[in-house]
Parts: sequence; structure tokens; C-alpha cells
Amino acid sequence: MDPLDSQIIEILKKDGRASNAGIARDVKVSEGTVRRRLKRLVDDGFIQVMAVPDAQKMGLNSRALVGLQVAPDQVDAAAAALEQLPEVTWVTMTSGQFDIFAWAALPSPEELGSFLRQQVGSIPGVRRTETFVNLGNHSVGNGIVV
Repeated sequence: MDPLDSQIIEILKKDGRASNAGIARDVKVSEGTVRRRLKRLVDDGFIQVMAVPDAQKMGLNSRALVGLQVAPDQVDAAAAALEQLPEVTWVTMTSGQFDIFAWAALPSPEELGSFLRQQVGSIPGVRRTETFVNLGNHSVGNGIVV
């Protein structure tokens, strides 16, 4: 990666649908250069192209960050189990008080409660969870709304 790659990525973080021609104008290179750079960035795994839906607009009005404490020998398996749940949009393994954090989005608080008890609570190795319910969002300029 070099400064040009970083500029291209910054533009795409603000507008994932920016055209190659528009990016080329902004960074003052040819459209072909942008096209080649983007292909390399995707092929080499530096960036991914995906749609990030707005959970609230999708009717998922109950969103939460779930911290999980998991038996040490079952952290990888628990993270993999969480990744398979359609309500979970993001999973990360961490250090500190919690072994895993997962972001979940459901239609209602009742469905969130059921999800936590029946699905998350039944994952082998989960010892304790703590749920942080989303009360609102603030944009940090990366275009991602969860």
C-alpha cells in the first residue's frame, strides 16, 4: 500500500459507490490506474466490497453489542457458532474482561431477549454474557451504520 491506495480507500469509505472516473479525478490519476489499484486492493484482501444495510431501516430496531466470557478452550468454536447466526453481523475475539464481542440486530427487545437466552446462551463454553443495548448512532465518517 502507498499513499495513492490510501486516498482511494478514504474516498470509498465515504462513498462505496464512487465511480472509478470520479476517484481518478479526485486523486489526479487516470481511470485505468484506479481500476488496476482497486483490483489489486480487492485481490490482495486489503479491502472488501460489500453492502452494509441500515439495520433500523431494515426493521431491526433492537441492536446490541454482546460481550461473552467463554471457556478458554472453546473461544474459537463459540466465535464460529456466533458467525453462523443470521442475527449477528459482526464478531471479534478480544482480550480483557470479554473473550468475544458480537453485534446483533433483531426486530424487537423481546426477540433480542429470546435470541440471547435461546441461541447465545446455548453455545457450548459460554460462561457469562453482558449485553449493551444500542441507544443511538453517531457517524464517524466511515459510512457504516449498524
